[in-house]
Amino acid sequence: MAFTCGTGKHRRPSRVKRTTTNAVGVAALTTTGVIGALAAPALAADTAAEQTGLTPIITIGDTLAEKIDAQAVAQQHAADEAAAEKKAEEAARKEAAERAKEAREAKERAARAAERKRLNTFVLPITGSYISTGYKAGGSLWSSGSHTGVDFHAASGTSVHAVGSGTVVTTGWGGAYGNQVVIKMHDGTYTMYGHLSSIGVSVGQTVTPGGQIGLSGSTGNTTGPHLHFEARTTAEYGSDIDPVAYLRSHGVNV
Repeated sequence: MAFTCGTGKHRRPSRVKRTTTNAVGVAALTTTGVIGALAAPALAADTAAEQTGLTPIITIGDTLAEKIDAQAVAQQHAADEAAAEKKAEEAARKEAAERAKEAREAKERAARAAERKRLNTFVLPITGSYISTGYKAGGSLWSSGSHTGVDFHAASGTSVHAVGSGTVVTTGWGGAYGNQVVIKMHDGTYTMYGHLSSIGVSVGQTVTPGGQIGLSGSTGNTTGPHLHFEARTTAEYGSDIDPVAYLRSHGVNV
């Protein structure tokens, strides 16, 4: 004869049913990640379970929650510090690049100013000399009937200088001019130096104000040693302009 046992509201659930229910509840919590990262001893020490009906509820103790909050704060603080450091490094790089740019631009401005000064600097062809024969002086000494340049007093062998910056376009024998040098100046005009005893430059060479180009002498059609100096609009004879006015327009005291 079989007996059945009713399940009234005061009857306790069987051991098998309690075990199954607890296992299901813990598995559900582990799956959702609430206690998946907690070690078993910590779970036993810092959690408390209470049962409402058949559903277990697990709560985290205050100590563990405080540890998690502190860790989160520390991580956020570290992230903030890293971001601030990166921002400071970027600002420092930009500042260094700006300083380098400013220094480079200042250097370029100084170089341009120095070049302008060099190009605009003119000097006498013979240091400390004076004009012994003026421009357009008349007489039978000159085939054109007048002096096409000016003569600077100089003993033979005196250093002759380029009056400004330019490029040598002619060197060698120039007939009545004897040994001559013709220079194309940076502004497109030309200067000529005649009756030289020796020539110290070659065609294509760049010259600077005051640079030696030869030595004075008395070669060619001359009555004695001196420097014949001309300013021209071209490299050729017959394009002469007033050399005194030319030098004075470039700041030379003649």
